[in-house]
Amino acid sequence: MLKKVRQTLGAVTFTLITLLFVDVSGLLHGWLSWLAEIQFLPALLALNVGVVVALVALTLIFGRIYCSVICPLGVMQDLISRLHSRLKKNRFRHSPERKALRYGFLALFVVALVAGVGSLAALLAPYSSYGRMAENLLRPLWAAGNNVLAAMAERTDSYAFYSVDVWVKSLPTFIIAAVSLVVIGWLAWRGGRTYCNTVCPVGTVLGWLARFSWLKVRIDTGKCNGCGLCERNCKASCIDSKAHKIDYSRCVACGDCIGKCRQGALSFGKALPHSTSSHDDREPQAVMNERVSGVAAPSPQEKTGGGAPVSEASLSRRSFLLGAAMATTAAALAQEKKKVDGGLAAIEDKQPAERATPITPPGAFSAQHFAQHCTGCQLCVAQCPNGVLRPSTSLLTMMQPVMSFERGFCRPECTRCSEVCPTDAINPITRADKSAIQIGHAVWIRKNCVPLTDGVECGNCARHCPTGAITMVPSVAADPSSPKVPVVNESRCIGCGACEYHCPARPFSAIYVEGHELHRTI
Repeated sequence: MLKKVRQTLGAVTFTLITLLFVDVSGLLHGWLSWLAEIQFLPALLALNVGVVVALVALTLIFGRIYCSVICPLGVMQDLISRLHSRLKKNRFRHSPERKALRYGFLALFVVALVAGVGSLAALLAPYSSYGRMAENLLRPLWAAGNNVLAAMAERTDSYAFYSVDVWVKSLPTFIIAAVSLVVIGWLAWRGGRTYCNTVCPVGTVLGWLARFSWLKVRIDTGKCNGCGLCERNCKASCIDSKAHKIDYSRCVACGDCIGKCRQGALSFGKALPHSTSSHDDREPQAVMNERVSGVAAPSPQEKTGGGAPVSEASLSRRSFLLGAAMATTAAALAQEKKKVDGGLAAIEDKQPAERATPITPPGAFSAQHFAQHCTGCQLCVAQCPNGVLRPSTSLLTMMQPVMSFERGFCRPECTRCSEVCPTDAINPITRADKSAIQIGHAVWIRKNCVPLTDGVECGNCARHCPTGAITMVPSVAADPSSPKVPVVNESRCIGCGACEYHCPARPFSAIYVEGHELHRTI
């Protein structure tokens, strides 16, 4: 029953949080964003005391149930490990705890957070690792499937689906997400919960608390015959069947061992009496030696750890799914078709501006606050409806979002990123707040301005400025008939990027937004 409940809850949580990252409709965040807020590290960084206390209490009662039910990366590892277990049964064995690695990675993670080295902290954060995989690898596949449905709906004059852009927002982050999937997936395929019990800082913290949990998996030495099935099916490699010991700092309370025990010697509950057998005064090894002689010989599959043969149909189905996934990924990453002006001339893609100071989203308060709280989970990037947020490529802040305006601008009425950020790296703000927060200011580049380079009237930047911070004036003060160029009133500009986005100059805009280290209200 424990295993079934755990699998059901884990599957529901994993599915919903995956939908939160891949959603292209923009509707699910209002219903599912709480799933990001109950993740341990985001709740800790956001000082969400209620959630942190609840998760600590949950661990002190049930052990590391968080890692098996709530953490999406943990559930993903279980899925991968289970696939391998179908091919090769009884494949695990006990291994000692790697304390130096566990606490070493934890110390490195804490130092990175305090020092504001967001890229290093983001690499180790479990929820963020899964978020990057979902945003960079799974979302393009989901969006491509949505576009297929949109094309089909268009033929029937239906608007049930609409096409969305499929593009790589940051090549370095895409590569990191792919490598993370390969490494973590290989560790899960080979050793189950190796990553959780060696690298993951959240697993180390909760593992220390789990040593004192009220309910645990217990071994009744009076019933145990020492067959070792529990040990060979423990994906955390934390059961030493010979010594009748369980390392509760690594046990994730999955219940797999309980279901495999044929003697009923394992249970999940409060501490048992010393033993229910008549051999309480003897060492566990003596009890095992006495009982093991009457045990039926294990089957050949149990001896070798091999599983039932895999059918050709099963292999064909898996090959088909793998091939389809690879083909869809290739299609999603293919170069987009060039847009054309009136169907006659290709429009050159706009290149991002070279900013001395990166732009952080409204609600971040400052670059320092943002760097110390953001774990690079990519949820705000996935949810940004304007295509403004994308992962940074800077070494210290890599994978943390920055703003750029080649595909859209930060609309004053949109507060989506502040609504979904689980760490309060982007604090919740209202629409009224956003219209008054200055995250940067516009800078005019004379040599790129269309009225001066092409001799035509423009004024796009002034027309689209939502705060009226741009005014068109004659380029020659003494000649009112000279081409008009923009003048920026920095005291009114909020840095939304509308001017940069709508500027027709290519490949670089004639006006761009320079970020501010510290945001201010105007």
